[in-house]
Amino acid sequence: QLQFVESGGGLVQPGGSLRLSCAASGFTLDGYTIGWFRQAPGKEREGLLCITRSGGIVNLADSVNGRFTISRDNAKKTVFLEMNSLKPEDTAVYYCAASASHFCSRYVSEYPYWGQGTQVTVSS
Repeated sequence: QLQFVESGGGLVQPGGSLRLSCAASGFTLDGYTIGWFRQAPGKEREGLLCITRSGGIVNLADSVNGRFTISRDNAKKTVFLEMNSLKPEDTAVYYCAASASHFCSRYVSEYPYWGQGTQVTVSS
């Protein structure tokens, strides 16, 4: 059974940084494309960044371009989301998701496997 556990969320001041982790269990991470998504209250879930099975990176959202980066450590079965220069509008629940596809997608429906999410709040 594929499972993810996200961690690293919390309260941070504007301009601060956080690193989110997405740890996989029950499967080998290198067989999956992984996406990071977020959902703010009252808004749809949006794709942020994606890393393919072969390590290719796709930016899914202009709003995080240059501020967020994605990486993966297959040996540790973990995918990371490094977030810098955080803004109040980055406040949301952040999710990682997996797909067996070789390609990234911004669409939630393309990812069958999801973690439970971790809350990120950016506020002074």
